[in-house]
Amino acid sequence: MTLFIILACVFGVVALMVILGERFGSPMSNEQQARFSKVSWILVFMILVGAIIKEML
Repeated sequence: MTLFIILACVFGVVALMVILGERFGSPMSNEQQARFSKVSWILVFMILVGAIIKEML
């Protein structure tokens, strides 16, 4: 029963994010998308390196 409550809460939060994102969100410009793309690759690389180091220790 607890699992169903957790899943319902997650579904509700995701639905709320989608509704609010569609209503108040604005599209990003090409420059913002390029900057976000560069930063995201760096962050993903850092997370992978951190996970590898954590597993080795």
